[in-house]
Amino acid sequence: MGLSLLGHAEILPSEVTAFDHGDVDLATGHVFIAHTALGAVEVIDPAQERHIVTLPGCPEASGVLCAQHERLVFAAARGAGALLVIDAATHAILRRLAVGTHPNGLAWAADWQHLLVADVADATARLVDPTQGRILATVTLPGRPRWGVYDRGRQRFLLNIREPAMVIALHPETLENVMAISVSVPGPHGLDIDHARDRAYVACDGGAVVELDLTSDREVRSATIPGVPDATWVNPQAACLYVAIGQPGVLSVIDLDTMTEQEAVITEPGAGTTAFDVQRQQLYVFLPHTSRVAIYAERERRSRSCSG
Repeated sequence: MGLSLLGHAEILPSEVTAFDHGDVDLATGHVFIAHTALGAVEVIDPAQERHIVTLPGCPEASGVLCAQHERLVFAAARGAGALLVIDAATHAILRRLAVGTHPNGLAWAADWQHLLVADVADATARLVDPTQGRILATVTLPGRPRWGVYDRGRQRFLLNIREPAMVIALHPETLENVMAISVSVPGPHGLDIDHARDRAYVACDGGAVVELDLTSDREVRSATIPGVPDATWVNPQAACLYVAIGQPGVLSVIDLDTMTEQEAVITEPGAGTTAFDVQRQQLYVFLPHTSRVAIYAERERRSRSCSG
């Protein structure tokens, strides 16, 4: 069946609504969303289809990432050069850290307790200890960074670079550049990993998703998508990839066995960002024009165990 719309959670509208990235606290199912235009982090409860709280003080909110075991939420305040560290249970802002000029992409190395913060203004990456509030290392990148993830199997950060089109691998203790993988499609943007398959998926502005084999660090396949992508999530249980495309407003679902589009869900113009709950098998699409979050459930899609 694929994705089924369960309902919506309304967010109080502001004069201008613009959402960026979000993530899910798996213990509660609460979704933390960067509200860029309002300079805040929104928290919703999808189970109750309701908005819980607005956390202000996050100018040009951009990247949001949940550290699940630590029950922490990290939010990049691009307009203030700061990182907010939020308690996932109480929603209290624990600390604000200065982390450069325009922090954006985030990735968490749980085994090292280190956070990668990619800066889009000066094309740098910083390694942060968020509990001690210290910057451990800073490196210059080969171009403007986009999104990052942690490849736990090889203990390295992976970070998209828009131009030249590539994915670079950085050491989680030193940020030493240990590998660069060229990408054949312009503008790497969204990024996620299927750890069981040892594959990374790079959604590119050039209208395609590129699959990388992480055992050989090379590009192996690609799939066409109908526009410029943003947030990208792997669903390993359903063997698919969700790619949000703001214009014209569609969610492209890619079959990871065939690398073809399996489903296209019409969302809303400008809906380029999402969050995915792998435990509850629910996808949340952030709708800026109507100031709400669409709640989708994954229903009976073919799983990896029965894939060919």
